[in-house]
Amino acid sequence: MGQLSYQQRRGELQTYFDRTAVEAWARLTSSAPVSRIRATVRAGRDEMRTTLLSLLSVDLVGRRLLDAGCGTGALSVAAAQRGASVVAIDLSPTLVGLARERLPAQLGQGEIDFRVGDMFDPNLGDFDHVVAMDSLIHYSLADVVRVLAGFAARTRHSIAFTFAPKTPALTLMWAGGRLFPRQDRAPAIVPISEQAIRRAVAAEPGLKQWRVASTRRIASGFYKSQAMELVRQ
Repeated sequence: MGQLSYQQRRGELQTYFDRTAVEAWARLTSSAPVSRIRATVRAGRDEMRTTLLSLLSVDLVGRRLLDAGCGTGALSVAAAQRGASVVAIDLSPTLVGLARERLPAQLGQGEIDFRVGDMFDPNLGDFDHVVAMDSLIHYSLADVVRVLAGFAARTRHSIAFTFAPKTPALTLMWAGGRLFPRQDRAPAIVPISEQAIRRAVAAEPGLKQWRVASTRRIASGFYKSQAMELVRQ
């Protein structure tokens, strides 16, 4: 399929979020009025964030959590308010800047360390939980599994992530985006079937101590994403 490598795709994403879509993304992740289509995307993202948070304990005091691809920080804030010590990282300085601006004055017993960089960086240390909401949807299956194995090597309990489910409609949208690129179009997502991810996870040596614990698909207008939770056996 000629898919881009992890580093190439990472560069595309950084350019998109820091230059092309700054204003649109800032509005989408706020309470500002948006178009009907973007409102469905906002609602879908809100539902997905709630879904991922539901996989974590209500009490996260003493737990270290990586928000991999934190965006504007909404999930990080929710986890910190449950008491987690959160490392929130994103490759976009613009999004991290927005996250810092929106940080509430009070986080209770939790804390957030916002960073700009690569979520795959092993120097981030060890974690109890990793959450990656819509930060892997632009990568090939091989790269997704490689990143998950990297997370697994430094995670004690659970990894929750999302992928773009391979449905006929989403595959058609993806193909259209590849055939008719526009400079202001978001970098293409890569639809992957749940069965393909399950097979790849089972076959990956770095994930042999992990199993799929749950999965849930969210569909809201133009937002279609699927959550999957891996837990250490």
